[in-house]
Amino acid sequence: MLNYIWAAIVLGGILIAGLLGNLSGENGVIPAALDMAKTAVMGIALPLSGMMMFWLGTMRLMEKAGLLAAVSHLLHPLMRRLFPEVPAGHPALSAMIMNFAANMLGLGNSATPLGLKAMDHLQQLNPHKQTASNAMVTFLALNTAAFTLVPMTAINYLAAAGIKNAYEVIFPTILATACTTVTAIVMAKSLQRLSRFRVEPDTVDPSESSSSSSSSPDSSSRFSPRGKLFLTLLLTAFAGVAVLELAAPTLRQSVLEKTGIANVVKAAEQRSADAKAQAAAAKPVATETTATATPTGFRASLNSASALAIPFLLVLTLGVALARRVKVYEEFVDGAKEGFAVATRIMPFLVAMFAALAIFRYSGALLLLEYMLAPLLGAVGFPVDLLPMALMRPLSGSGSLGVLTEILARPDASEFLKMTAAIMFGSTETTFYVVAVYFGSVGVKKIRHALIAGLTADFVGLTMSVVIGRLMFPS
Repeated sequence: MLNYIWAAIVLGGILIAGLLGNLSGENGVIPAALDMAKTAVMGIALPLSGMMMFWLGTMRLMEKAGLLAAVSHLLHPLMRRLFPEVPAGHPALSAMIMNFAANMLGLGNSATPLGLKAMDHLQQLNPHKQTASNAMVTFLALNTAAFTLVPMTAINYLAAAGIKNAYEVIFPTILATACTTVTAIVMAKSLQRLSRFRVEPDTVDPSESSSSSSSSPDSSSRFSPRGKLFLTLLLTAFAGVAVLELAAPTLRQSVLEKTGIANVVKAAEQRSADAKAQAAAAKPVATETTATATPTGFRASLNSASALAIPFLLVLTLGVALARRVKVYEEFVDGAKEGFAVATRIMPFLVAMFAALAIFRYSGALLLLEYMLAPLLGAVGFPVDLLPMALMRPLSGSGSLGVLTEILARPDASEFLKMTAAIMFGSTETTFYVVAVYFGSVGVKKIRHALIAGLTADFVGLTMSVVIGRLMFPS
């Protein structure tokens, strides 16, 4: 499924970019894709390697100190129900618990290294190395559900925007993420029983991949009638794009006007420009208002508790390890050694996903999709102003954070709109990023129903955010 989604994003983005004139130039989709490929490596994978080393070293100390075994024993009944395939006392259980705890405390990127370590342990138990196991799918679904107790990122951005009582977003986020968690578990457990998503033996032994690549193609690689039709239509569409790109600009404008696409694009661009202008006009005011503000009351307590979480973990780990005469420095270094290797393994998957999303976003496809879906969502009671957040959140963390910032900076936005956007941000996850990174780190190619379970959890989280927002923050 992920193969088809990725191909649809890239091909659809290129064709729409060619139609709208966004194929080349400084703001074209290819420069954007290359820039995002660079960001994936230099801005995400390499910084993540440092975090991986730190947390893997810390986990090694916790393991040697016996803390992971103690936590695993405490939550053993729950984990055994969720992951019956994982043997009791296996390191995978402890790693998953640590990952869930980091997510619940709103520690952000600190949860990723712990999740990657858990996936590595689960892959060791997986008899079919190319296909995700039931435990892997359930674990990933729970990650995309992102059950959260303290959404610190959302709280901080609400407070920075000058919104009073920003901590009021905590309870709605807990309710929304509780719904996404239940949805993720139900979907993961239900879909794994379907024959369509059954575990299949690996078709090619990984050790024989090099020899198989040089062999002659089998019958499955031949064009089917449907494949020939698809290729013909695709090349015909691109030929039309090439004509528009090579011909005079007036031809493209004429085609867009005669088909009515020009009016749609203008309306979509105007709506986006109005929202950005409102956000830009409000930013100086928000900055001036909150520049000298200091956290007080409940928010100060939350910030302090969040700041103490990691230091407390380190103090406890080092204290217990030293008391048990563990060679803390040597064990930390041994655990950290594999951090860079993990970051290197996920680079190709990050590049593939980020480049595809850049093509889709900068082609104009996302803008048109927002505009076309707006009337439908408005009819069912979904705020149109929150549509960019709903579309961007499963795709990009930085993109959805930018959308959240714009909504919070708008002077005309109601309390309901701002708080609901914050609930959305705190109760959903960047599903495509999680799927690419977690499965890519262990070389799993067949993800089965993981993406469906994750996106369903996102849908429930977005829907419940609006429902809870209307109940608790009526406009």
